[in-house]
Amino acid sequence: MSPVPTVTIGANAFESSQTNGSILCVEVGRDRFRFLVQNARRQVCVLEDYTFPSLLNDHLLTGLLPALIREHPVLSAGPWQGIRVAVNSSTFTLVPASLFRKEYAGSYLTLMRGGDLLPHEFAHVYAHHDEGFLSVFSLEHPVADFFAEMYPLQPITFVQQTDGLLWATASLARHTLAPDQVWLYFEDEFVTIIYRHQQTLRYCNRVGYRNAQDLTYYVLYVLDELKLLPETTAVNLYGEITPFADAYTELGRFLPNLTFGSVPPNLNATAEFTELPDHRYLALYGLSLMSEL
Repeated sequence: MSPVPTVTIGANAFESSQTNGSILCVEVGRDRFRFLVQNARRQVCVLEDYTFPSLLNDHLLTGLLPALIREHPVLSAGPWQGIRVAVNSSTFTLVPASLFRKEYAGSYLTLMRGGDLLPHEFAHVYAHHDEGFLSVFSLEHPVADFFAEMYPLQPITFVQQTDGLLWATASLARHTLAPDQVWLYFEDEFVTIIYRHQQTLRYCNRVGYRNAQDLTYYVLYVLDELKLLPETTAVNLYGEITPFADAYTELGRFLPNLTFGSVPPNLNATAEFTELPDHRYLALYGLSLMSEL
């Protein structure tokens, strides 16, 4: 039996004949699979979110995803104008374009995590030309081979999940008057912190935390290192967090300008998307903005 989505928007209304001019955006992790479709009018019209039990995630590529894709009316359609796959790899770094050397891509990751890449991994690179740096991250051979097999002879672009956040925050930063903006993107026991000054990226890191106090200490430490005042800095929350979360309550004690973020202004979505919390799918939305920046 195919997995059932926890969230579904617009899938029943999408016609497979539209794929030629549409872009399929996919976000895949150890226990989560999400996708959206951007149609020929550059309008986001489909989104689905799947969560897999932790006991089954080792079989994600061999059993669950192949069955889902083959039986799903949208995922099994094609050919697509483009396919963008964001992997939630824990090993990634950003390298200034002036310092980047392709032959050292693997070495950047080895230095970052203090150990060699495993045999089933390789270093993959995506260039953010407009911002002057490259994203270097580990990509697993089975993941790359899986999508190449599912979508043969179709244009597939692999990026790291943080790349989607960078595109989305670039869009958000261009539409705000505040010179300093901080974004916190939450996952299970992880948070990605992004800081932009005058729209320019100044800080990006993904860290794990054990509890709300642990998280708050680290966020305040980062703000102090960046010479940002907690009392005046705008901090925007995205991802897997709600107003009832301990993390929100604890952060709110020290950050008076703490708010749940809005959808990037560049995002063009159908009316059904107003049913979703604006802050939840920033990384996935960012994939659809790749060609807009």
